[in-house]
Amino acid sequence: MTTQVIVLNGGSSSGKTGIARCLQAVLPDPWPVLGVDTLIETMPASLQSSDTGLLVTPDGGVSVGPEFRALEAAWRAGVAAMVRAGARVVVDEVFLGGAASQQRWREALAGLDVLWVGVRCESAVAAGRELARGDRVVGMAAEQAEPVHRGVVYDMEVDTTHTEALVCARAIAERVG
Repeated sequence: MTTQVIVLNGGSSSGKTGIARCLQAVLPDPWPVLGVDTLIETMPASLQSSDTGLLVTPDGGVSVGPEFRALEAAWRAGVAAMVRAGARVVVDEVFLGGAASQQRWREALAGLDVLWVGVRCESAVAAGRELARGDRVVGMAAEQAEPVHRGVVYDMEVDTTHTEALVCARAIAERVG
Protein backbone atom coordinates (compact mmCIF):
# COMPACT_ATOMS: atom_id res chain seq x y z
CA MET A 1 0.00 0.00 0.00
CA THR A 2 1.12 3.57 -0.63
CA THR A 3 1.74 5.79 2.37
CA GLN A 4 -0.88 8.53 2.44
CA VAL A 5 -0.01 10.26 5.72
CA ILE A 6 3.25 10.75 7.59
CA VAL A 7 2.66 11.66 11.23
CA LEU A 8 5.69 13.24 12.90
CA ASN A 9 5.36 13.33 16.68
CA GLY A 10 7.83 14.96 19.01
CA GLY A 11 8.20 17.64 21.63
CA SER A 12 8.64 21.33 21.03
CA SER A 13 11.93 22.19 19.26
CA SER A 14 12.66 18.53 18.51
CA GLY A 15 13.06 19.22 14.79
CA LYS A 16 9.70 18.08 13.38
CA THR A 17 9.08 21.17 11.26
CA GLY A 18 12.57 21.07 9.76
CA ILE A 19 12.09 17.41 8.89
CA ALA A 20 8.68 18.16 7.39
CA ARG A 21 10.15 20.88 5.16
CA CYS A 22 12.92 18.54 4.05
CA LEU A 23 10.37 15.82 3.31
CA GLN A 24 8.63 18.26 0.97
CA ALA A 25 11.94 18.67 -0.85
CA VAL A 26 12.87 14.98 -1.12
CA LEU A 27 9.50 13.32 -1.75
CA PRO A 28 8.53 13.20 -5.43
CA ASP A 29 4.90 14.29 -4.97
CA PRO A 30 3.52 17.40 -3.26
CA TRP A 31 2.96 16.80 0.46
CA PRO A 32 1.29 19.65 2.34
CA VAL A 33 2.43 19.98 5.96
CA LEU A 34 -0.29 20.51 8.53
CA GLY A 35 0.56 20.76 12.18
CA VAL A 36 -0.89 21.52 15.53
CA ASP A 37 0.73 24.95 15.21
CA THR A 38 -1.40 25.47 12.08
CA LEU A 39 -4.51 24.79 14.12
CA ILE A 40 -3.41 27.06 16.97
CA GLU A 41 -2.64 29.92 14.57
CA THR A 42 -6.17 29.74 13.14
CA MET A 43 -7.93 29.70 16.51
CA PRO A 44 -9.55 32.81 17.92
CA ALA A 45 -7.21 34.68 20.25
CA SER A 46 -9.67 34.08 23.08
CA LEU A 47 -8.90 30.34 22.92
CA GLN A 48 -5.13 30.72 22.67
CA SER A 49 -4.72 31.52 26.34
CA SER A 50 -7.76 30.26 28.24
CA ASP A 51 -8.81 27.35 30.42
CA THR A 52 -11.36 26.26 27.80
CA GLY A 53 -8.88 26.55 24.94
CA LEU A 54 -5.14 26.23 25.19
CA LEU A 55 -3.20 27.47 28.19
CA VAL A 56 0.60 27.64 28.28
CA THR A 57 1.99 28.10 31.76
CA PRO A 58 5.07 30.25 32.48
CA ASP A 59 7.19 27.09 32.93
CA GLY A 60 6.24 25.73 29.48
CA GLY A 61 3.46 23.38 30.52
CA VAL A 62 0.41 23.15 28.26
CA SER A 63 -3.15 22.39 29.29
CA VAL A 64 -5.93 21.75 26.84
CA GLY A 65 -9.56 22.66 27.45
CA PRO A 66 -12.83 21.34 26.00
CA GLU A 67 -13.25 24.03 23.32
CA PHE A 68 -9.77 23.33 21.98
CA ARG A 69 -10.49 19.58 21.99
CA ALA A 70 -13.67 20.13 19.95
CA LEU A 71 -11.82 22.24 17.36
CA GLU A 72 -8.95 19.76 17.32
CA ALA A 73 -11.33 16.85 16.62
CA ALA A 74 -12.88 18.75 13.71
CA TRP A 75 -9.41 19.65 12.42
CA ARG A 76 -8.25 16.01 12.52
CA ALA A 77 -11.38 15.00 10.60
CA GLY A 78 -10.60 17.72 8.06
CA VAL A 79 -7.03 16.51 7.61
CA ALA A 80 -8.34 12.97 7.11
CA ALA A 81 -10.89 14.25 4.57
CA MET A 82 -8.09 15.92 2.57
CA VAL A 83 -6.21 12.63 2.47
CA ARG A 84 -9.34 10.70 1.48
CA ALA A 85 -9.82 13.25 -1.33
CA GLY A 86 -6.36 12.37 -2.70
CA ALA A 87 -3.82 14.60 -0.92
CA ARG A 88 -0.81 13.05 0.74
CA VAL A 89 -0.13 14.92 4.00
CA VAL A 90 2.64 15.31 6.56
CA VAL A 91 1.22 15.93 10.03
CA ASP A 92 3.54 17.86 12.38
CA GLU A 93 2.16 17.01 15.82
CA VAL A 94 2.87 17.08 19.55
CA PHE A 95 1.11 14.22 21.36
CA LEU A 96 0.69 15.97 24.71
CA GLY A 97 -1.36 12.99 25.88
CA GLY A 98 1.06 10.36 24.55
CA ALA A 99 -0.82 7.20 23.54
CA ALA A 100 -4.25 8.82 24.01
CA SER A 101 -3.31 11.52 21.49
CA GLN A 102 -2.15 8.90 19.02
CA GLN A 103 -5.42 7.01 19.47
CA ARG A 104 -7.43 10.11 18.52
CA TRP A 105 -5.37 10.39 15.32
CA ARG A 106 -5.72 6.63 14.65
CA GLU A 107 -9.50 6.99 14.79
CA ALA A 108 -9.50 9.99 12.44
CA LEU A 109 -7.13 8.30 9.98
CA ALA A 110 -8.80 4.86 10.11
CA GLY A 111 -8.49 3.02 6.81
CA LEU A 112 -5.61 5.18 5.56
CA ASP A 113 -1.99 4.10 5.18
CA VAL A 114 -0.11 6.04 7.87
CA LEU A 115 3.60 6.09 8.65
CA TRP A 116 3.99 6.92 12.36
CA VAL A 117 7.35 8.60 13.05
CA GLY A 118 8.75 9.48 16.46
CA VAL A 119 11.02 12.53 16.39
CA ARG A 120 13.29 12.44 19.39
CA CYS A 121 15.84 14.94 20.62
CA GLU A 122 17.75 15.07 23.89
CA SER A 123 16.02 17.47 26.23
CA ALA A 124 19.07 19.71 26.69
CA VAL A 125 19.56 20.08 22.93
CA ALA A 126 15.87 20.86 22.36
CA ALA A 127 16.03 23.40 25.20
CA GLY A 128 19.01 25.07 23.52
CA ARG A 129 17.08 25.28 20.24
CA GLU A 130 14.13 26.72 22.14
CA LEU A 131 16.30 29.51 23.55
CA ALA A 132 17.85 30.21 20.16
CA ARG A 133 14.45 30.44 18.46
CA GLY A 134 13.14 32.96 20.94
CA ASP A 135 9.50 32.31 19.99
CA ARG A 136 8.69 29.65 22.58
CA VAL A 137 8.05 29.67 26.29
CA VAL A 138 11.28 28.59 27.96
CA GLY A 139 10.78 25.17 29.50
CA MET A 140 8.35 23.82 26.92
CA ALA A 141 10.97 21.69 25.15
CA ALA A 142 12.13 20.04 28.39
CA GLU A 143 8.53 19.62 29.56
CA GLN A 144 7.51 17.77 26.38
CA ALA A 145 10.65 15.85 25.39
CA GLU A 146 9.66 12.50 26.90
CA PRO A 147 5.93 12.61 27.77
CA VAL A 148 4.87 13.03 24.12
CA HIS A 149 6.33 9.57 23.38
CA ARG A 150 4.82 7.66 26.34
CA GLY A 151 2.89 4.66 25.09
CA VAL A 152 3.10 5.77 21.46
CA VAL A 153 3.77 3.05 18.88
CA TYR A 154 5.89 4.09 15.90
CA ASP A 155 6.79 2.55 12.57
CA MET A 156 10.15 4.27 12.88
CA GLU A 157 11.99 6.82 15.00
CA VAL A 158 14.57 9.45 14.18
CA ASP A 159 16.74 11.41 16.58
CA THR A 160 17.70 14.97 15.73
CA THR A 161 20.08 15.37 18.64
CA HIS A 162 23.07 14.86 16.34
CA THR A 163 21.39 14.17 12.99
CA GLU A 164 20.38 16.87 10.52
CA ALA A 165 16.76 17.21 9.43
CA LEU A 166 17.61 16.32 5.82
CA VAL A 167 19.21 13.02 6.85
CA CYS A 168 16.15 12.19 8.95
CA ALA A 169 13.83 13.15 6.09
CA ARG A 170 15.69 10.91 3.65
CA ALA A 171 15.40 7.97 6.07
CA ILE A 172 11.64 8.61 6.38
CA ALA A 173 11.27 9.00 2.60
CA GLU A 174 12.83 5.55 2.13
CA ARG A 175 9.91 4.09 4.11
CA VAL A 176 7.23 5.88 2.07
CA GLY A 177 5.70 3.61 -0.55
